Amino acid sequence: MEIIISSNTNKPIYEQITEQIKAMVMNGELQHGEPIPSMRALAKSLHISVITVQRAYEDLQRDGFIETTVGKGSFISANSKEFYQEEQQKAIEEHLLQAADIARRCGIQMEKLIELIKIFYQEDE
Repeated sequence: MEIIISSNTNKPIYEQITEQIKAMVMNGELQHGEPIPSMRALAKSLHISVITVQRAYEDLQRDGFIETTVGKGSFISANSKEFYQEEQQKAIEEHLLQAADIARRCGIQMEKLIELIKIFYQEDE
């Protein structure tokens, strides 16, 4: 598992770790039941504080991406992909709410908004 920490970003290190582990789960690089490095081992390999890694692991556990067992370590959770998709859906809903509010204020019809969403969605296909 390779984590890359960037000093050229405003994101805290623990968020960089969290986001990269979540991305590895989503692209299949990390699978259910797979162990992740201990907090101490990851901190040592990244040359950062154990407390920073602890914060990242706590966030990952809270979000359902990892499960930690005392004496055994931390492992990728069975439901990690579903939690990530739910998290992303919430973000999409927030953006769509903003888009709908702007469209209503500007008098843009719902059909036009739906048409725009279809165009943007199909752009990368």
